[in-house]
Parts: sequence; structure tokens; C-alpha cells
Amino acid sequence: MPAYRSTDFEVHRNWLAITSGLPLDQWYTEATSEWTLDYPPLFAWFEWLLAQAARWWEPAMLQIHNLNYASPAAVLFQRGSVILTDLVLVTAVHWATRKMRQPARSTAMFLVLASPGLLIVDHIHFQYNGMLLGLLVWSLALVREGRDLAAACMFAVLVNMKHLFASLGPVYVVYLLRHYCRGPAALRKFATLALTVVGVTALSFGPFVVPGQLMVVLQRLFPFGRGLCHAYWAANFWALYSFADKALAALLPRRGFPLRAIRASMTGGLVGVAEFAVLPQVSPPATLCCVLASMLPCLLHLWRQPHPHNFLNAICTASLCSFVFGYHVHEKAILSVTVPLALGAVESRRQAGDYLLLSAAGHAALLPLLFTAQEYPIKILLVAVYTALAFMVLDGTTSNPKRDSEQHSTPAGQLAGERRSLGF
Repeated sequence: MPAYRSTDFEVHRNWLAITSGLPLDQWYTEATSEWTLDYPPLFAWFEWLLAQAARWWEPAMLQIHNLNYASPAAVLFQRGSVILTDLVLVTAVHWATRKMRQPARSTAMFLVLASPGLLIVDHIHFQYNGMLLGLLVWSLALVREGRDLAAACMFAVLVNMKHLFASLGPVYVVYLLRHYCRGPAALRKFATLALTVVGVTALSFGPFVVPGQLMVVLQRLFPFGRGLCHAYWAANFWALYSFADKALAALLPRRGFPLRAIRASMTGGLVGVAEFAVLPQVSPPATLCCVLASMLPCLLHLWRQPHPHNFLNAICTASLCSFVFGYHVHEKAILSVTVPLALGAVESRRQAGDYLLLSAAGHAALLPLLFTAQEYPIKILLVAVYTALAFMVLDGTTSNPKRDSEQHSTPAGQLAGERRSLGF
């Protein structure tokens, strides 16, 4: 409880105050604090629900003007809410792996639930990624069971909780069109699917449409003025691009090349639009095109072979594409790659190797989030011990080369391996 906590702690305290103390039409206009509400309406209702308990536990934390309020009771409440909502992820992983054989099931559960990324980002830094990723895992589990409509509904709920997961939408569209909307009743199924997704979105945004607040909400959800890179650069393509621009800006004047003046520095630690000194400027539409282009191979493969096994792989690939090429990506977004990837890591040594490499790099990139001295040994031990244990358990789980060969030599072998041991 006394560990470091980021400004996200105050962000969510302020959202509790906004949703509990103001009428609905002021939720997305209130600006007493700089940490304004910028998550979709379903997450706002989640904050409202938490606020009902907070009203009984620590009423003072629900005062909008109590900026940076962090009494011991408030800290205990908010830390406890993260632990409690992690049950969404626990139950999702338990359900998603229940048809796996041992030791694959235990390994998959360990890889997800013991993730140092979730411990660092949620339980120390402070966020609710475990709950949101739990909704994603529930959707993946429903796809595996062939309950496509329920999976689509769960994904719609997820996007209306955190809209950044919409980047996975192309994977769902391709898979559901090819796997669910087929056969003699294809048109009826498509209509049912569309009504389900639109219905969830209408329930989420509907209360804000009536008072004419829709554009206000959308402006909060998509603040493109925050710039291409976050203040702490995520380890993606645009970080390399920005570094290259910085290097060229330092070298070219020495060679006699004049540079244009730029408005802001990309290393100043502030969130905002920054211009490149040498390289071309990058707009949000340009990053969207990069994301979609990088996803295209996995989408084409999924279109040709719309199987649950390929769906999981496509989700992992699309998440990584969004992380690498997305606009204003946070370093924490790597968790949306590593968590679903952990479910498939038990399938083969190749996928286990992919997971070990990506999780080690991704978790290491999260370490600067905890920059105070007292958390230094904690964060190093968390990542080092987890990586070592993950290597050992995956080595034991995927050490049967005959099974790997059998599962991946032919498409039939892949599907047989799915049914026989892993479920995904």
C-alpha cells in the first residue's frame, strides 16, 4: 500500500468524484482537474459503481475539489478495487484453459496471472488493465468454444470500456464474417451480429446522445493533440523514428545543412504535439495506414483459414502491430500483446520462444515506470524471477518435439493438436 503510485491514482480518484457528484451531461465537460474523463462511457459507469462503495468507505475522496487526495483509507480502497477487479482476469483464464491438459493448463495460468507487467502497471503504478484484459480473454475463450455471437458481444463491451482495443476490430470482423456469417442463414446471422454490436454501443453512448454530448465525448476519447509519441516513448517504431530525427538534427548542422525551427521537443517529458526537425511529419491517418498494412498478412491468413487457433494468433499479431505503429502508444500497451500470447505459448517450442523473447523485452521496457529507489529491487526481482520461471515451465511443457512436429506439419495436425491438448 505505501509503494509508489503514479498520477493515474489521482486520475481514477478524480473520475470517481466526477461520476458520483455530477449529472451525466457534465461527466465529459468537467475540467477542475487536468485529469479529465477520457475513457468510454462503460468505463465511466464502472467508476460510478466503484464510487457507490467509496461513498460509504471514504466520502472525502469523492469531492471534486479534493485534488491529489490520498488518505490511507483512499489508498486502501483504490488498491483494493484493482485486486478485486482482477477476478475478471482470474476467472477468464480459468475458463479459457479448462480444457487444456496438464501441464499446459497450469503453465498458461502461471504465465498470465503471475505477469510482472500486471503487477508493476496495475498494483504499483496503478491502473485496471487486469480487468480489461480479462474481458479480452473471456472473448477469446468464447471464440474457442464456437460461441461467436457472445464473443462479439464481449468484445463490444471491452471496446466500450477502453476504446484502444478497437485496433483488434479488423481481426474480429474478418473472423466473424468467415466463421459465423456463413451457410444458408448467413444474412440473418450478419444482422444479428450487427444488432448485437450496435446494441452494446447504443447502450454505452445513448445516454450522451440525447443531451447532445456525443461530439464532446468523442473529442475526449480521441485527443490527437497529445502527439505521436507519449512523454515516455514506448519501445516501438516511432521511438526509433524519433531517435533518428534527433540524431540527424544533431549531425546535419555540423555538415552545413540548415534546419527549420521546431515547436516542441520530443524529449521534454511533456505530452503534446512535437514536430520533427528533419524527417517527415507523421499524422494520425498515416499511423492508421501503417497499422492496417502491417496487419494485412495475418488478416488474409485468417480469411483463408478462419479457425479459433488462427484467431488467437491473429489477435496477438494485431495487438503487436498496433503497439509498433499506433499513434501515441503507451508503454503499458505491450500487455495487450503478452497476455493473449501467453495462452498460445504452451502450444509449441516456437511459440514459447516467441513469448519468452517478447515478454522479457516488454516487461523490461516497463521498468522505468517505477523510478523511486524503494521499488528498484522489487521491479528487478519481479521481471528476473518471472522470466527464469517462465523459461523453466515452458521448457517442461513444450519439450516434446514429436508433438510439435505433429501439430505444425499440416493444417490437420494443427487442428488435431488443438482438440487433443490445448484448446486454442
